[in-house]
Amino acid sequence: MIQPTALAQRTRSSANFQDASKRVIKAYRDWYRAAPEIGTLYVLDIPTPAIRSKIRQEFERNRYVTQLPVVDMLITKSNMEFQETMNYWKQIPQLMKYFRAEEDPRAAIPTDFMTCFLEVRAIYPDDNWKAY
Repeated sequence: MIQPTALAQRTRSSANFQDASKRVIKAYRDWYRAAPEIGTLYVLDIPTPAIRSKIRQEFERNRYVTQLPVVDMLITKSNMEFQETMNYWKQIPQLMKYFRAEEDPRAAIPTDFMTCFLEVRAIYPDDNWKAY
């Protein structure tokens, strides 16, 4: 059994972007290696490659951050999320929010009124929507 403090890391500032890059790569590797354990720990019905793909998407989302203090904050948040996830301090819905778009096709927000209207008509195809 993993001790909760075994995954804790000190909050620190990076000296430069090379140092921050090393810390980001370490965090990514920790997440990537833990993907199979996350799937079994939370009894997810999602294959390990899909979990790894989502981890990559989350890291890629912040790829072009250029301010060093922001990068440090993102690394700290990643470490906290990792500790909470691996210690089973999260509930399954908190973990599944990352996979909502893949699981529920209606999760995507329509861009305009007509798309929204047509999606509602597809969900409720009966003729109870008659004009008065």
